[in-house]
Amino acid sequence: MPMLTVASSPGKPGLSSAGEGELIRDTFDRPLRSLRVSVTDRCNLRCQYCMPEQEYVWLARKDLLTFEEISDLVDFFTELGVDRVRLTGGEPLLRRGLKDLVGMLARNPRVQDLAMTTNGVLLAAHAQELHDAGLHRVTVSLDSLRPDRFMKLTRRDAHAAVLRGINAAVQVGFQGLKIDTVVMRGCNDDEIVDLLEYGKRVGAEVRFIEYMDVGGATEWSLDQVFSRAALLELLRQRYGPVRAVVGESSAPAERFLLPDGTTFGIIASTTTPFCSSCDRARLTADGMWYLCLYATDGINLRQPLRAGASREELKSI
Repeated sequence: MPMLTVASSPGKPGLSSAGEGELIRDTFDRPLRSLRVSVTDRCNLRCQYCMPEQEYVWLARKDLLTFEEISDLVDFFTELGVDRVRLTGGEPLLRRGLKDLVGMLARNPRVQDLAMTTNGVLLAAHAQELHDAGLHRVTVSLDSLRPDRFMKLTRRDAHAAVLRGINAAVQVGFQGLKIDTVVMRGCNDDEIVDLLEYGKRVGAEVRFIEYMDVGGATEWSLDQVFSRAALLELLRQRYGPVRAVVGESSAPAERFLLPDGTTFGIIASTTTPFCSSCDRARLTADGMWYLCLYATDGINLRQPLRAGASREELKSI
């Protein structure tokens, strides 16, 4: 796993300036500008590719970072060059009072982009207050337009609620709405075009995600991967020439353009990993910091934070 360094730098083109000229980098000299912050490990769905339906041990409430602790750590990371923050879970909307955390983070002048990834089930009830609190963007996970298939995939009857959430996000004015779809061969790969057309109708960019192993939580098989190459070929057959959108090398999704101007993304973590251009780290709900989205070894920041560690002491961990 790449190790952390805090290097003095006068700043480079395309990178944020950090306090006193410091930027947070890994040992490959990549600046870490994006931080994914999990606010809870709990989820109200049981997606087959994500977690088992039962026998899942949740974090104790006392082990969760408080909103104040999350805000302090985000402030610490933004002093070192992070300028994009994404709230995740579990399902982040299960964390009571999330709008209060959004408001705290939105007041940080170094946070240029504040986004949230959600399954959308509770979004309709919270979209307005989150928008008013300062949340910039929303990404909604949706793997099927068919209620019966959605229920089979998620083990919950919540398809209509997700669609209401997407509509609410549009109505309150969230810009840059995205829909994330995990594509599984023989499961929902027959809905790729339908999902893309749905995205057009609601004004959302659809990002197709290759099915990947999530650390042994599910029975993953390479045979179920519908690859980037297969996706592009299918869409070429349906729409004609597909052009790549260049200039966004740090994003996890490659973006493409259809002949009618529609953009979509592909996150090909299985067949085309984006490690060399990644600028993301993640902070778990219990305060573990990982330099990679898929790393298994991290650094406990909650313990020193609660022990009263200074910013300089946190840097030295």
